[in-house]
Amino acid sequence: MSVVQNCIIYVSVRANRRALRKSCQTVGSLRSQLHNKQAGIVPKRRAPLGALFLCRSRLIHAGFNVLEFVLSKLSFDPALLPVDSLAGEPPVAPEQLTTRALRTRFLALPVWQPETSADQLTRGENAALTPASVLLPLVVRETGLTLLFTQRTAHLTDHAGQVSFPGGRQESHDASPIDTALRETEEEVGLERRHIEVLGTLPDYLTGTGYQVTPVVALVHPPFSLRPDPGEVAEIFEVPLRFLMDGANHQRRSAEFPNGRGRRSFYAMPYERFFIWGATAGMLRNLFHFLRA
Repeated sequence: MSVVQNCIIYVSVRANRRALRKSCQTVGSLRSQLHNKQAGIVPKRRAPLGALFLCRSRLIHAGFNVLEFVLSKLSFDPALLPVDSLAGEPPVAPEQLTTRALRTRFLALPVWQPETSADQLTRGENAALTPASVLLPLVVRETGLTLLFTQRTAHLTDHAGQVSFPGGRQESHDASPIDTALRETEEEVGLERRHIEVLGTLPDYLTGTGYQVTPVVALVHPPFSLRPDPGEVAEIFEVPLRFLMDGANHQRRSAEFPNGRGRRSFYAMPYERFFIWGATAGMLRNLFHFLRA
């Protein structure tokens, strides 16, 4: 196993207006969102994207409303589940994990096949997809590239304490999916656009909660300052890219869902005290395959 540097953690205690605007919700308000969705009313508050669990098409075929399912609390702690298997592919070559190599890769796109570009949903099964974007921020450090993540605050009702990429739903004034990712990143963590060099995008990732997420890959150039939104973000931390781009660190775990909904599997990439899993890990798997192609 390769030796990796300690992750860099930022903690914020600053309150701002956005925290008041995006405070935690009760289960009742979440179900109100479900009613609005069914009635064709688009709510303004976005759901967290990077931490959404991988919901499978069999739930829909059985006549089960996926959004209703996700609104309910998980009956398990994914970090406590046993590891079923490791993906185990060789790591991406170190020479492919440099700023020059990444720029070249996005300028001359390879032929490759995403592993999990969707939670096995199709437009026919879930026609009301909401456009959204997340940023995969690759921080340029002297010791090598790192990926920046957020951990949601523990008091939130929805996906409390889970790891995600900064991002959210597209607003009407956003010029493009890239613009959405940059705006949401600045709002969530205070990272200004002038520090961000967008490389390109990965294939859209369709979630079981009805989001069509565009992963935007970018280099982040220090020095920069961060101002996390305390209403959403408990911590911001970085993980070495070489750790994440090693199949030996990609775990498969599974859990039995309640009420006979079956067993579902997901990817996980634990790093130190942080547990990266679900759609966040799924998008990382796609980045892994893209860089290995």
